[in-house]
Amino acid sequence: MQLEDLETPALLLDAPKMDRNIARMRARLAGLGVAFRPHLKTGKSIDVTRRLFAGDPKNSSGPVTVSTLKEADYFFGHGFTDILYAVGIAQNKLKHVADLRARGCDLKIILDNLESAEAVAAYARQLGRPLPTLIEIDSDDHRAGVKPEADELLVIGRVLADDGSLAGVMTHAGESYNCTSIVAIRTMAEQERARTVRAAERLRAAGLPCAIVSVGSTPTATYAEKLDGVTEVRAGVFVFFDLVMAGIEVCQVDDIALSVLATVIGHQRDKGWLITDAGWMAMSRDRGTAKQKTDQGYGIVCDAAGVPIEGLVMSDANQEHGIVSHRSGDPAKLPMIKVGTQLRILPNHACATAAQHGRYHLVRGAEPAVEELWERFSGW
Repeated sequence: MQLEDLETPALLLDAPKMDRNIARMRARLAGLGVAFRPHLKTGKSIDVTRRLFAGDPKNSSGPVTVSTLKEADYFFGHGFTDILYAVGIAQNKLKHVADLRARGCDLKIILDNLESAEAVAAYARQLGRPLPTLIEIDSDDHRAGVKPEADELLVIGRVLADDGSLAGVMTHAGESYNCTSIVAIRTMAEQERARTVRAAERLRAAGLPCAIVSVGSTPTATYAEKLDGVTEVRAGVFVFFDLVMAGIEVCQVDDIALSVLATVIGHQRDKGWLITDAGWMAMSRDRGTAKQKTDQGYGIVCDAAGVPIEGLVMSDANQEHGIVSHRSGDPAKLPMIKVGTQLRILPNHACATAAQHGRYHLVRGAEPAVEELWERFSGW
């Protein structure tokens, strides 16, 4: 199949770029002496995941991270047994968790409050066996978690330890996405490490077990200078990268492996618009670069070979229509690209854009051939 034969919009995945991104992250974390537990929520595909472990056949069963129990079911069904479900557990999911564990999946869960800890402990007692649980630590005031110095940390730890469910601590430095320099990301990486290790030390000092110390985000994993006291790192979007990551200097635009193939279907010459058949249903509503130094609209516009076209962005979107304009807003600077021409659009947020599509069309750089179709899934 050739690109020109595809019905658009279509999700493209540049295999050499993906493989290079994976190899770079694996080498970096190996050099820091920590285990790698890649996050599979970006790819949601066994084919992508196999590429993640292609250079590490001894660990073909994991460890991995997921963001839904549907992902846990799917990847366990493909042979991955060491799985961390890295979203705070809801009581209505405990039966699902227990069922997976009963079938041989070493599934671990997380929580950050006493109410959830008591629910997990009660369910574990009912089962007559522990449910391995990590306490989520708030290392950056970004989202969820227990403060490392909070009294509640030890209270939660004791509740979980009573039946053997306390497995460790974890954090996600989500605030790293808002850093404005590499120096700031390095500082955030050390803060993430130090605060999570401190939480582990407090648990151990209280006589509580803390075998796992898990940290991670793509920015901090990319720029961490040391990971003393950490046992594993999680990261996910590095597989594909996106414009948000490029905007904070975690990657270059040329590292972005994911794009959406669109077709020019019309012109609005007086407004300086090209109209394409890829709207926000193809790109997602994510405008993550709007808060960065350079607003990339809904994505940078490239030619069919993947080469960015100077000054062109997808500046607006309707459900099935994309509006391409020159970032200056000057209609005179917009090349009136011929109707029927295919373009590639690089996404703001790879996870959100990929979630709009059911499959990847595997390509190799500028070559026009589609090498393979890789299925992906979504939902909970």
